[in-house]
Amino acid sequence: MNWRCLFLSLVICSFHLAALAAQDTSAVKVEIVESGSGFQLLRDGTPYEIRGAGLEYGDISSLALHGGNAIRNWTTDDALQVLDTAHAHGVTVALCLPMQPERHGFDYSDPEAVAEQLSLMREEVLKYKDHPALLAWIIGNELNFDYSNSAVYDAVNDVSKMIHELDPNHPTTTTVAGIGEDVLSDLESRASDLDFLSFQVYGEVFNLQNFLRYNEFERPVWITEWGAIGHWEMESTDWGAPIEMTSTEKANVYQRAFDEVLTPLEGKVIGTFAFLWGQKQERTPTWFGMFTELGEETETVDVMHRIWTGQWPTNRSPILETLLLDGKSARQNIELVVSESYQAEVDMLDPDGDDIDYRWEIKTESTSQQVGGDRETPIVNVQSDVSTINSSSVEFAAPDSPGAYRLFVYGFDGNNHAAHANIPFLVTGK
Repeated sequence: MNWRCLFLSLVICSFHLAALAAQDTSAVKVEIVESGSGFQLLRDGTPYEIRGAGLEYGDISSLALHGGNAIRNWTTDDALQVLDTAHAHGVTVALCLPMQPERHGFDYSDPEAVAEQLSLMREEVLKYKDHPALLAWIIGNELNFDYSNSAVYDAVNDVSKMIHELDPNHPTTTTVAGIGEDVLSDLESRASDLDFLSFQVYGEVFNLQNFLRYNEFERPVWITEWGAIGHWEMESTDWGAPIEMTSTEKANVYQRAFDEVLTPLEGKVIGTFAFLWGQKQERTPTWFGMFTELGEETETVDVMHRIWTGQWPTNRSPILETLLLDGKSARQNIELVVSESYQAEVDMLDPDGDDIDYRWEIKTESTSQQVGGDRETPIVNVQSDVSTINSSSVEFAAPDSPGAYRLFVYGFDGNNHAAHANIPFLVTGK
């Protein structure tokens, strides 16, 4: 027998067991307490003020540098890496268990499928329940979106009960799309084991106070998605293209929502997560992301920095005043003729006096029918001389094929910051 190999094996085994034991006792207890002034989140026995954002593939280190201390995600894919990275930066994670929504074909009247899913969720809970970065469990994301089978919330309640049996240290919630009253009765009657509820609101955030008051809501609340006004909530052109706010207009919405709605609800709302610390394609590549495709920060990041730290960042993003095409704004149903020449101009300024570099793009209008934030294919650029011009004004030929398009403009300050806007336009034949 090779006694040296045996000895080394025992040492390695002991090391792994010690590591596992350390991990088993490393959970940080999170709880919700009620006082005369409302509800409060405690972590390790002390008040924990969430400075949060939704983050899937974004940069956790940048969130921490801007004063953020918590993220929520939408899956347990790569969860250990996310938790470890977050912990290294002093950030906590509201980990989302990927319960299948009915709109993706899951049948909550199928007891075998529901039981199998519960077993899968149990495995995920056992993997991560003792991680020190874990903040809470989110049981499914927007399971009420286009749902018809209320049994989904029986399944949510069963997952919550299972979590409470296995993990006494972290509360449970589920996220609700919007603030419609139809789902509240299901949540109250079928999912009473949840420790609190989480709402996801965009333009509806400005109705949140009235909603909670009207429904005499007595449970603590998280707002797990809030930020830009959704494309489904904005006005559209005559041909159905939703009009997107500029990066500056969005930043103003973030600030207003926090000041006018979320701050006054302190004691009821015990956690908020701005959307989205990263970038995604949803109708456009700029609609919801607080960063550009190449990773530049926009004004919404500046606003969240100020909300989280009380101060503006040292160097700020450019401010976009106006974007005009053929002398018209995005809300004026702009129609161009194929191959004819037109002019566009943008008015930007930089708060720090930095020089601004410009990039222009023309894209076809998205034809995506995806809903609920489901993945969309990025839109390719239309070949145009406009992409070669670094100027605040450009002259270009309208695309030579009739149809719906958008003109995008970006302004970069050379310090990893950007402003952006776009104008939808319709190209018609001669």
